[in-house]
Amino acid sequence: MFYHSLISDWNHGNAHFLRGIATELISRGFTVSIYEPRAAWSVQNLIASHGPGPILRFMKIFPHLRSTRYTLDTLNLDAVLDGADIVLVHEWNEHDLVRRIGEHHASHGGYRLFFHDAHHRSVTDPRSMAAYDLQHYDGVLAFGNAVRDVYLANGWAKRAWTWHEAADTRVFHPVANAGQECDLVWIGNWGDEERSDDLHEFLIRPVHDLGLGARAYGVGYPDQALAALERAGIEFCGWLPNYRVPDAFARGRVTIHVPRRPYTKALPGIPTIRPFEALACGIPLVSSPWDDVEGLFEAGKDYLVANDGNEMMECLDEVLRDHDLAHDLSENGLRTILGRHTCGHRVDELLAICRMIDIADDSQQRAAVVEKGLVNA
Repeated sequence: MFYHSLISDWNHGNAHFLRGIATELISRGFTVSIYEPRAAWSVQNLIASHGPGPILRFMKIFPHLRSTRYTLDTLNLDAVLDGADIVLVHEWNEHDLVRRIGEHHASHGGYRLFFHDAHHRSVTDPRSMAAYDLQHYDGVLAFGNAVRDVYLANGWAKRAWTWHEAADTRVFHPVANAGQECDLVWIGNWGDEERSDDLHEFLIRPVHDLGLGARAYGVGYPDQALAALERAGIEFCGWLPNYRVPDAFARGRVTIHVPRRPYTKALPGIPTIRPFEALACGIPLVSSPWDDVEGLFEAGKDYLVANDGNEMMECLDEVLRDHDLAHDLSENGLRTILGRHTCGHRVDELLAICRMIDIADDSQQRAAVVEKGLVNA
């Protein structure tokens, strides 16, 4: 598995899913090797902001998860890929690495090779994504039908499958007896102005106007955003290691989801990983609008949808006043996660895709042999 980083989740949500998938594979008896660049920006920023302590704590919390930190010019793919059965290469990798692994697959074979896209760059930065050489990959694992369709429509890959993110329920689960300390908990990064107006409308103004006690966690908040949080009475708590998210949710009564603009405008059907994790923790969720065209959840049952800031205030007020509604949202959302959206489900899907390729390739090979007249059809 070649990913930007396993050991750091500083402004790096892909680490959440990677850790869950790797843990699930290991629990099933797979040997998992993870490679991340030595100069990964997420690791560098984490250490610059918080020192080496978070890395050491990660190693203590996840003793079964380790990665090899490499430099591209010294990476020996013959040694790394020897004996591999499945290889995943995430889209946040250097173009040269993606190309080299593809060439290795073409010359050596023996394993299934996938490009894993869990970002919006296929529509926000198509030139960069089109530059990835995927001709020797078995296909693309895209975290939504909309992203999958971009690859197929543009001819960037010969095959693509939808492989949504999911909750690592070994980490994300309800925490009993934590003691609720505030009304609302928001966990999310500010994010390159992709949702600044939405955060004002769906988070900051509702909290202020309702007079809620609220906490916000994340990174990338500019001074004006921090000032707006303070004026609204929202306590800003900074970066939170992802494994501590369940405890943070347990100390609040409700949370919200505010999708980034690319997912509401150009890539419908992709919730990103935060709602999966919130629902897995059993906290009632209210979301700003996103189009669940793939039917991952049931709006109104698993979570509430607020179409504007006024509706967000109404929904939050209702959840906080109506204990039965809050309980039902909590139970229904958790039930949906456990039934359909865990990392265990995603590993099942990955292995099913591999079997599908094996069957298709076997059929093609047999057809070629038949065509040559070497065996009867």
